[in-house]
Amino acid sequence: MSGSATTESENDSVVLYDIEDKPPLGKAIPMGIQHVLAMFLGNVAPPLILAGAVGSVTGETTFLVQMALIVAGVATLIQVFPIGPVGAKLPIVMGTSFAFLGPLIGIGNQFGLAAVFGTALIAAPVEMVMGVTLDRFRNYFPPLVTGIVVMLIGLTLIPTGMDYAAGASAGPESEGYASLTNLGLAGLVLLTTVVLNQFFKDFLRVISVFVGIVIGYVAAIALGVVDFSGVAAAGWITVPTPLKYGLSFPPSAVLTMAFLYVITGIETIGDISGTVSATGRDATREELRGGLIADGVMSMFGAMFNAMPNTSFSQNVGLVNFTGVASRYVVGIGGVVLVFLGFVPKIGAIVSAMPDAVLGGGALILFAMIFSSGARIIVQNVTLDHRNSTILAVSMALGLGVSFRPEILQNFPSEVQTLFGSALVTGGMAALVLNVVLPGGGVGLGPTEHTDGLTPETPIGIEDDVPDAASTPQDDD
Repeated sequence: MSGSATTESENDSVVLYDIEDKPPLGKAIPMGIQHVLAMFLGNVAPPLILAGAVGSVTGETTFLVQMALIVAGVATLIQVFPIGPVGAKLPIVMGTSFAFLGPLIGIGNQFGLAAVFGTALIAAPVEMVMGVTLDRFRNYFPPLVTGIVVMLIGLTLIPTGMDYAAGASAGPESEGYASLTNLGLAGLVLLTTVVLNQFFKDFLRVISVFVGIVIGYVAAIALGVVDFSGVAAAGWITVPTPLKYGLSFPPSAVLTMAFLYVITGIETIGDISGTVSATGRDATREELRGGLIADGVMSMFGAMFNAMPNTSFSQNVGLVNFTGVASRYVVGIGGVVLVFLGFVPKIGAIVSAMPDAVLGGGALILFAMIFSSGARIIVQNVTLDHRNSTILAVSMALGLGVSFRPEILQNFPSEVQTLFGSALVTGGMAALVLNVVLPGGGVGLGPTEHTDGLTPETPIGIEDDVPDAASTPQDDD
């Protein structure tokens, strides 16, 4: 990379603490807790919903939630502090993925909970293979494709953020949805966070989300809308029990899970790209490979300990971009906190008692920042000529279209509706296919891949002169 290009890339950085920076412990701890608050309900909601939907685990809710916390904490620590090739060595927060929830409920009701964890275990190597063979398919995921995926992640999470802000994550039919109390709490968190982030500097800026949520929680307690009954009922210690529900491997369920791992692998590529883009550069092949392998390995680990598949959490990508704190050591502290909460249910119950509206006020900002990081990937790396603008427009239209109007698929089989009803699947696949079939892109080369000074390392097996052959006209300046 040339000196001028390096300077340009560095100027695009939005971070106050870079990936290898170590903030003072007094600052790092609240910043790490901030990451936990950003993902906490998103991590515990899937096992809560699963326990409610699968009759065989009635009464096992607390245990499943605690296992989700422990596995998320361990998986986060592995991403931050890799073991060999497993881990991205980046500030990647891991947790239970909503992408698996619907299919796993169906699998659980049809085949039992043993099939939920058995299929999660046996299909997880799909993502590991994606990581190991990254050089073979990386060219199919240039910044144009990953940027579209990241933007869709943010946009499709915004309705969830609005539901939380309205005080009911279950949706508009819930009691008290959009009450003035809930909207007031969400507005208080939102306003506090934005004011601290934009009008203050240094420490108050980087913990703005944490402070906003704490103020909102205190206000909720003062208003008497916090239910602490779960705290009194929670125990003091949880002991993990491997394979508590057994394992089974129905072939049809395994195939479904394998495809879902491919989709979450694409999402992980987008999350890693969105996180690293905050530092003004692109993700390296080692970071992408390590992140994908960790996704697969930790999902297998989670299945052994009765937790749903783990993957990178997109809201924490938004937190990195919003606060400018990209230190992996901060996220490592968050991983330790998650493990602690998992082993001590009573402490975890205090966080669980937080009203949805309080979390929603912060979540809205973070989800919007995910979209912003995706846009940054494209603006920094992609020449938006006629071809690439067409790919961007069509992919976003199809992805958001099926999200806003899922009825468009009502005449297809239920399997098709479940799969392509996801904006990430439809929009991501559209971007992937269009980038391959439309002329002028070279599948990962040329203006689709990178603009001046931002060409990534040449993949193994590609000759050194290939990037020059694909240079954009601006390279001659």
